[in-house]
Amino acid sequence: MDIGTTSDISKRYVRVTGVRNQRFVEFDFSIGDPSLFVELVLPFEQFRQFCQRQQVQELTPEQQAQVDYDRLKWRYGQPGVSA
Repeated sequence: MDIGTTSDISKRYVRVTGVRNQRFVEFDFSIGDPSLFVELVLPFEQFRQFCQRQQVQELTPEQQAQVDYDRLKWRYGQPGVSA
């Protein structure tokens, strides 16, 4: 899937990015395009409910890699180049 060209707003995605203080889930949430996301933090139970209500799908490893690649391109102009 080419992440940059899809915009199906019926699709909701999450990517868990961490756990804070053994109580909260840190995650990215996107609608339609996994490369455009907001970073959110919720307690575990609320995260579970949020995912259920939004009918999310977790990003596949391939989608995660594409998001990371796109982020590097955006930040540095090309992937792998540090400032």
